[in-house]
Amino acid sequence: MAVTISSFGKFPDGREVSLYTMENGNGMRVSVANIGAALVRVEVPDREGRLADVVLGFDRAEDYLANGCFFGVVIGPSANRIGNASFTLDGATYSLAANDGANNLHSHREHGWHKCFWEATVGEDSVTFRLEDKTDNMGFPGAKRAEVTYTLSEDNELRLHYHAVSDRRTILNLTNHSYFNLEGHGSGHIEGHTLWLGASRYTPADAGSIPTGEIAPVEGTPMDFTAPKRVGERIDTDFQQLQYAGGYDHNWVIDGWDGTLRHFATLKAPGSGRIMEAYTTLPGVQFYTGNFIEEESGKEGQIYRRRGGLCLETQYFPDSIHKPSFPSCVFGQDREYDSVTVYRFGLS
Repeated sequence: MAVTISSFGKFPDGREVSLYTMENGNGMRVSVANIGAALVRVEVPDREGRLADVVLGFDRAEDYLANGCFFGVVIGPSANRIGNASFTLDGATYSLAANDGANNLHSHREHGWHKCFWEATVGEDSVTFRLEDKTDNMGFPGAKRAEVTYTLSEDNELRLHYHAVSDRRTILNLTNHSYFNLEGHGSGHIEGHTLWLGASRYTPADAGSIPTGEIAPVEGTPMDFTAPKRVGERIDTDFQQLQYAGGYDHNWVIDGWDGTLRHFATLKAPGSGRIMEAYTTLPGVQFYTGNFIEEESGKEGQIYRRRGGLCLETQYFPDSIHKPSFPSCVFGQDREYDSVTVYRFGLS
């Protein structure tokens, strides 16, 4: 195993941003960067042995400072949506940026952790990024410290280990916002991919993508991926949840969640034969089909378009701060945030 370091551009304050590339004995390569602790490249072979990069992103750090689609970055301190851009905790009310209609999305579009510079430490087969966030930044109580470790194994597993602490009770809900296309990052839409989800329930949402509080069965609806099916098979069905979001952009409830690492998804690309199995210790996953990607200039001169990649964002449920029946995303001195998500690549 080797980790090489190359220049990736500059942060606005002049700091050098580096690209850290891990390569295993199978030729699989994973590149990550200081900007947003971003997952920049994941290069895996197809059934003919040809390598392709299967995540959407950019060739320069500077482009990650725009990145309206959040390609590849770590979201924090709070991923996904919080209704009415405010919450009450321990008797105090906190106001957040209303950056998604009346709601808060991904903490803050400009000051969220996805646009911060993360300090890096290189291990033998891993890269760890660390971030310190000042007290009450973006409206979230407490001073916070976070770290994310990317580890590449000889079994073609990419492991993401998150840890965060706060000196006051606050919301901590981290995720990685990578868009996957197992045919290659510039190969067009992902509707032909086949997906299995180990989730027999999901959290229906309103027109603003805020969960209603219901946990509903997927059976008999287009939300049912408990048997593998093509992503595009029912994506444009006249089903209110899909109409609201322009496709899939919902939280699924992972079956049997108990805080241990569970297999929750298998994604297959028919053309390349690539497979990605996904595992997490978290209770939910936001399956998002890139419905809001507009024409975007990506890596290697490729143009990304609507549904050009899909996300499997492991998480606590959206708006759980307002839903006492959902697993709690409140952490502080008495409860540290810790989670693991694994993406394992193979061939059919």
